[in-house]
Amino acid sequence: MTKILFLNPNKWGRGITAIWIPSHAAILKNKNHQVRLFDSTFYNNWTDDELSYNTGNLQYEPTDYGKFVKFNERDVKKDLQTIIDDYKPEIIFWSALSSHINGEGEYVNIQYGHELIRDIKTSAIKIAGGLQPTAEPLEVFERFPCIDYFIGGESEFVLAEFVEQFNKNKEYNLVKGLIRKENGKVIINSKQALISNLDEIPHYDYSVFDQAVFFRPYNGQVIRAVDYELSRGCVYACSYCVETTIQNYYGFSETTKSGILKNANQYLRHKSANRAFNEMKEIHEKFNIELFRCQDTNFLTIDQKTLSDLSDLIDESNLPIKLYIETRPEGINDTSVKLLKKLHVDGVGMGIEVSSESFRKDHLNRFPTQEKIVSAFRILKEFGIKRTAYNIIGLPNETEQMIIDTIRFNSILQPDNITVAFYSPYIGTNLEKKSKEMGIFNEYDFGVDSQLRTLSISKVEQKLLEFYKKNFGKLVRDELNNLDELKRIEFG
Repeated sequence: MTKILFLNPNKWGRGITAIWIPSHAAILKNKNHQVRLFDSTFYNNWTDDELSYNTGNLQYEPTDYGKFVKFNERDVKKDLQTIIDDYKPEIIFWSALSSHINGEGEYVNIQYGHELIRDIKTSAIKIAGGLQPTAEPLEVFERFPCIDYFIGGESEFVLAEFVEQFNKNKEYNLVKGLIRKENGKVIINSKQALISNLDEIPHYDYSVFDQAVFFRPYNGQVIRAVDYELSRGCVYACSYCVETTIQNYYGFSETTKSGILKNANQYLRHKSANRAFNEMKEIHEKFNIELFRCQDTNFLTIDQKTLSDLSDLIDESNLPIKLYIETRPEGINDTSVKLLKKLHVDGVGMGIEVSSESFRKDHLNRFPTQEKIVSAFRILKEFGIKRTAYNIIGLPNETEQMIIDTIRFNSILQPDNITVAFYSPYIGTNLEKKSKEMGIFNEYDFGVDSQLRTLSISKVEQKLLEFYKKNFGKLVRDELNNLDELKRIEFG
């Protein structure tokens, strides 16, 4: 039996049940190892308070979230040291892949975990996975020198195998997917296989989280929710998306002219309907969860029979649960939306990114037409499903006028919720490589966070990008009539 400590270095100041935590915990506990979690979410000297920032700009509706959680005035690193001294973990692990890969600080977690642990006294082996070692395994030791081992690709079974070797012969060269140092040289072990059957992972163990993490602001209310995955993978290969980094790791790099991954059926995987339903039912009953925030990259590309079977199970169960999903406009039609209603889907998030159809095709490798996007938002509204529009500003070659046009397009769509993110140059993506060539980002950027800050040095100045991030929702709702006034207030 081995003692493993997980770190959740979340800096947003609101609960996020990062999916890698319960998935890895389930496997390790099933093998009779001990798992404990240190969660930095509610420490005042750590958090950046993403919730207040994105409530102020109308991205979220106001709630009394602060009444449901208690923030800690103690020092986050001192508490971490105390827990390590008491628990005496043999392995400390953080940052990993799952379907939870975009938009909620996953990319930068490896950096924040490193910041938490680098001044801590411990004899534990420190391991980290996630997007960065998957994309650039040779560089991560230099960027994060306190980490002993890295894992590229999906890490549930890799970490379990590492723990087994830790307890036996310590022949880490046998552990596929492991990145290690030997005599000062970086050694990249052979790649592990893709987890083709997600049912092989035991029911994800959400018991490692503190109860406060389950409270979540949602459409003006505070409800109990978890992040959840039914599937992994995406059939699309958008140039800015970290999904492409994982696709490339496993050898899925060829696409069709319409941006669809060749052999996508081998890359897209899902849980069985019975497994997913029983897991949801268990999570609801154990933790009183009302909302399952499905982090699947594109929900409607999950096997249709599986979704249909799951809809029967959910609809017939009368469980008081609802789902929030993410998908693309191409999959929205009368038939698919009827399926979503039967699945108790309450809200759908869809990427608009930018309004320019030609820019989406030429620079982002996204091909939905304006008409298809408008149609998707209309159909969802007709069926009473809330719609969230995802937008990006600060993209390479984007102009201020393009941002204004995107705001105008959102005014036409009239989504229930509007989010806007700063473009982030995620390592390993085609757009990140182009961004470096254009010189609009540094060779490597620390502190990347698409919701809180822009690191761009592009033609649209940072102050102007920050202005549009702060006022995007207001400008959409007022159909740009207040643009000049808001600029005058901001810039004089």
